Amino acid sequence: MKLMNTDHEIPNLNKLLCALPSADYHHIHQHLEVVILNFGEVLYETGDVIKYVYFPNDALVSLLTNVDQHRALEVGLVGREGMVGVALALGANVSLVRAIVQGTGTAMRIKASFFRQELGNSILLQRGVNLYINALMAQIAQTAACNRFHHIEARLARWLLMTRDRVYSDHFYLTHEFLAHMLGVRRVGVTKAAHSLKKQKLIEYCRGNITILNLAGLEHVSCSCYEMIKVSDKY
Repeated sequence: MKLMNTDHEIPNLNKLLCALPSADYHHIHQHLEVVILNFGEVLYETGDVIKYVYFPNDALVSLLTNVDQHRALEVGLVGREGMVGVALALGANVSLVRAIVQGTGTAMRIKASFFRQELGNSILLQRGVNLYINALMAQIAQTAACNRFHHIEARLARWLLMTRDRVYSDHFYLTHEFLAHMLGVRRVGVTKAAHSLKKQKLIEYCRGNITILNLAGLEHVSCSCYEMIKVSDKY
């Protein structure tokens, strides 16, 4: 992780922060730092004390739950629509999930102590965070059902669409190995599913670089969970 040089103003793209009135945002802005989050970087391990809250701009963060010592499954995906570190808003100070950067980009971060202070001072920040937590809970519940009942190709399509919605781009970097961890399947399963989507000319990929070629077609292949999660994202 790297602190950015803020000699030039970094645009705030985070939905939670952008929704604040200018006075509230100005107050919290004094405590925000702009950081670069790099692909594969771990923000918290399960059980870690949360020292910072992160508000992604164009970075993407996966929330994973550990299955055993060697496996983990993604339960949530956070981009500019939300924040990483919601446990603090619920009165806890320890992360129950592993937060790992899935897409390189910038984020605003604030110390946990300042965040709690601002949460107590701003009713509108409280409201925005509470609505986001409700949306995240809906996403987690739907993802759990999806992982149990839907086949890999549909889940992969859903996951690619969710990623696109959060990075606002049809192009992003994701290795098959990383995707296998996210979806809780063997790498060969992801390779077969990705090959099928490529054969249908829905996506193109090469050495981890993925491009969505046919958005409507990918939505058709995806399971119904995508639309349900998309609705909850509009909190």
